[in-house]
Amino acid sequence: MSAVTTTTTATTTTAPAAVSATVGSPQVRRRRRLSPGKRLPATRFLGPALLLALWAAASAAGQLDPGAIPAPWTVLETGVHLWTDGTLPTDILTSLQRAGSGFAIGLAAGIALALGSGLSRTGEALIDGSVQLNRAIPTLGLIPLFILWLGIGETFKIAIIAIVVYIPIYLNTHAALSGIDSRFVELAEVQGLSRYAFIRRIVIPGALPGFFVGLRLGVTGSWLGLVVLEQINATSGLGYMMFQAQNYGQTDVILVGLVVYGIFGLISDSAVRLIERRVLSWRRTLSS
Repeated sequence: MSAVTTTTTATTTTAPAAVSATVGSPQVRRRRRLSPGKRLPATRFLGPALLLALWAAASAAGQLDPGAIPAPWTVLETGVHLWTDGTLPTDILTSLQRAGSGFAIGLAAGIALALGSGLSRTGEALIDGSVQLNRAIPTLGLIPLFILWLGIGETFKIAIIAIVVYIPIYLNTHAALSGIDSRFVELAEVQGLSRYAFIRRIVIPGALPGFFVGLRLGVTGSWLGLVVLEQINATSGLGYMMFQAQNYGQTDVILVGLVVYGIFGLISDSAVRLIERRVLSWRRTLSS
């Protein structure tokens, strides 16, 4: 009987002590989240939509001169008129063909030169210096020389766009190749990988992030170069349409061309981003 009483007393005395220890113990601090959070859908179009809303509000309030900056609905009406009479579809198709041809040539040249320079010291000695020299020269400053070499037709336009595209692709891909950890190369040598297996398993995955950065810059550069080139001895294209509208003071037509350029640029950049996320889905980054 005394043993049971002693045990009950001990249990009773230890219980308050445990409760007091639990109450007195410091609370576990909640971990702060430092990441940007979950990606929201269609956020890339939020900025342009806000800009459009501000433009419409300022036009409706009479804060903008219609002769200098027409209202969005005026630009929309002009765009519909240009589309229905066949002018805008023809110019868009011509611009897409020029930009696509120059981009394809620049993409192939940028990848080939980056691989040749990034995978070989001899290739780097022969290629990198020339590309850096070309990068230092303003590409649009080459237009008079290319007109003398290639004539004033479509060839020189495509060549200039190709140069604008290949430089950022080369620079970013070459930097990614040079930044591959040397320990991966040593591991490949220890494993006895062939040259092809080394490029497929280590070089390409390591260079893809930099390549996609250069690809986005190249896509944007192709549209920027096209705006200037289509105002030089062109008979069609969005740049030609804008140049003709400048001569007649048609601000609404100029804005239609700028809006189309902006839409194509945004769509192409979003497409490259989508491909990048799919191809590099194995990476754990803030953007993913």
